[in-house]
Amino acid sequence: MSDLLLITSVLEPSAEVLPALGLLLHPVRVLPADASALVEAPPADVVLMDARRDLVHAKSICRLLQTTGLDCPLLAIVTEGGLAAVNAEWGVDDVIVHTAGPAEVEARIRLALGRRVIAAVADAPDEIRSGELAIDEATYAARLRGRVLDLTFKEFELLKFLAQHPGRVFTRAQLLQEVWGYDYFGGTRTVDVHVRRLRAKLGPEHEALIGTVRNVGYRFVPVKGERPDRGLGAERAPRGERAAGGERARSGQDLGAARGHAATAAR
Repeated sequence: MSDLLLITSVLEPSAEVLPALGLLLHPVRVLPADASALVEAPPADVVLMDARRDLVHAKSICRLLQTTGLDCPLLAIVTEGGLAAVNAEWGVDDVIVHTAGPAEVEARIRLALGRRVIAAVADAPDEIRSGELAIDEATYAARLRGRVLDLTFKEFELLKFLAQHPGRVFTRAQLLQEVWGYDYFGGTRTVDVHVRRLRAKLGPEHEALIGTVRNVGYRFVPVKGERPDRGLGAERAPRGERAAGGERARSGQDLGAARGHAATAAR
């Protein structure tokens, strides 16, 4: 359930303003459409503005709410004829016709709340977290227990790339391609040097975050029982995979199948 705040100029119960509210389980508090009353408005998940009768006053209240830094969805309740008067200047997230049924009202409330959550996530810092390690891509800073690590650009890029793909093993050649780029002509020894420096800066307690897979390469080892959390969601595919796409996956499956058949035949 969501806490609703209904702002109205008429002395009517909420179910009279929007009948569907009487059939929903959301608790509703009613507040007069008065600027002085809005100063002490109680917290709410969604604000409903009654704009059925006085469109001009309702619009001014909506704009006032937005200027005060309203941090929840604002929905205007209008008549069928009032729909033509609502535009972007109102600053509302959605409109509801006062005759709308409970299913529609519930859906509009749910969608308005969902859009706010998505927008909040999109505005959050682009940060990767694993235990006490935080990697901020926006500021190119890595912090361990709140302390900023003194990393070079390539050390930061290497740590960030590994952390973006927790548990996945990358060969030295792959890391050269992803972190240093296609046009880098140095040897794979460069990766070993940077890994050694990274581990030294992470310290004895956290150097195991970068694991070695013997005769293969390196991987990021997240804190036991968790995956690094990204502010913006899913893992980013390595550059090589973005170029090859599904073709590489299919060829890898074919190669694995061929090896399986060969092993069976050998036995």
